[in-house]
Amino acid sequence: MPVQITLNKGRVPVKVFTQDIEHDAIQQLLNVAQLPIVHGHVAAMPDVHHGIGATVGSVIPTKQAIIPAAVGVDIGCGMNAVRLTLHAKDLPESLAKLRSAVEARVPVGFNQHDSDKVRGSSHARQGRVLDDRLDKIVGKHPGVMKMQRRFAQTWVCQLGSLGGGNHFIELCLDEEQRVWVMLHSGSRGIGNVFGRYFIEAARKDMRRHQVNLPDRDLAYFSEGSDLFDDYVEAVDWAQDYALLNRSMMMKLVLDALAPHLPPFKTDGEAINCHHNYVAVEHHFGEKLFITRKGAISAQEGQLGIIPGSMGAKSYIVRGKGNPESFCSCSHGAGRRMSRTEAKRRFNRFDLAKQTEGVECRKDGGVIDEIPAAYKDIDVVMANQTDLVEIVHTLKQVMCIKG
Repeated sequence: MPVQITLNKGRVPVKVFTQDIEHDAIQQLLNVAQLPIVHGHVAAMPDVHHGIGATVGSVIPTKQAIIPAAVGVDIGCGMNAVRLTLHAKDLPESLAKLRSAVEARVPVGFNQHDSDKVRGSSHARQGRVLDDRLDKIVGKHPGVMKMQRRFAQTWVCQLGSLGGGNHFIELCLDEEQRVWVMLHSGSRGIGNVFGRYFIEAARKDMRRHQVNLPDRDLAYFSEGSDLFDDYVEAVDWAQDYALLNRSMMMKLVLDALAPHLPPFKTDGEAINCHHNYVAVEHHFGEKLFITRKGAISAQEGQLGIIPGSMGAKSYIVRGKGNPESFCSCSHGAGRRMSRTEAKRRFNRFDLAKQTEGVECRKDGGVIDEIPAAYKDIDVVMANQTDLVEIVHTLKQVMCIKG
């Protein structure tokens, strides 16, 4: 059954679509709800949990202002999924070679594409479409170049790469045993640089104007200011970069799989959705900046992706356009515990047991991503039947983590 509770201790209400929420996350939401720029109410999705700056799983509507820390540092992070013209019977009994083939083509963790191979390649040419816009941003804010080693080269070499943490590439089967490829990544190092740079700029701006905030990470830029316009430009660039990164990565994955599988094509619509981003939308008769930090757009009829943990189910969904959530839904299962706590509680034997049947890493390096560190995806889905309907249920058989 869907759940919605309302917290009325801020300047505006907070509407929470779950009862499974920790105290620290509630306090973060109430802090946001005190800001004079927040319009109407704040919405918290069923996967909500405490985050850095603002609550993960929150939807924040602001009028004539944007909070950089609410957007976060992985700007444009999101999902891409495609269905293939293959079925479970077409897959080899062991998926180890498939995993190795993908890992050989797609850099994971801190790795990136080799600069010598990238230079002058089609890879570099695709990156050039973003060049002029990036030069304009860096020209105004040269300080961003000091925040990443070999800045000019790194962002191109990281196109088509996975990253670490909860980013992943998966091979999944749906309810009809059809094969899907699903991946999760964002704007890589350069999105992180933009995020950190403008979060600090917003803090300085608030101090200069002597604006008192419930949390310094809720510093914001007001519409009409130079920093506001520059930040919007940087966010738009990073979101486009993230889309291109996922598109290039998906091609690399499919190319890596092709020699090891029967001939296949992509079948049906490719779904691509951000879940750390800001967009201009109209709600309740007002033009608003909608920041989704760990949430996806769920406009009526819109397809989206809600992944579970690396040992659980994932879902392809269709939005219901619920105005109370600002036409949004959860972006995944949501963490139940911190990475540090997961490493303290579990070991690689627990990981192997909880990912049984999935071809994936089962070593100590990914214990922080163990399924038990996440909320139950089935409960999360049950709490948002007012927000989305399930179109496909996917179960991963192979998972690549950074």
